[in-house]
Amino acid sequence: MVAWQLDRLRWVPDDVLSNIVRDAGTCMFPTTEDEPTGNDDYVTDRQLAARLCAGCPAQDECLELELRTAGEHTVGVWGGLTDDDRRALHWHWRQRGERAEGGSQ
Repeated sequence: MVAWQLDRLRWVPDDVLSNIVRDAGTCMFPTTEDEPTGNDDYVTDRQLAARLCAGCPAQDECLELELRTAGEHTVGVWGGLTDDDRRALHWHWRQRGERAEGGSQ
């Protein structure tokens, strides 16, 4: 993921992003026993992000919202990226310019 891919979401309000993630995010649906949960000892955060977020229609919206709200203090798996990957992306994302509401982290 590169920061410019999120530019299309820069002026979407936080509440709209949140609704999209809540309504369409695959992580918001109940899990089955076969799906990764992060509790498996052999699953790294990067593997969990790839498996959990694969094909999610709200992946970009989730990532944009997490970068806005948590910024450099992000933890866990959001938007298909690990917290380390999002921290590395955060500076580049901020350089892309102002954003709606909390996006000026």
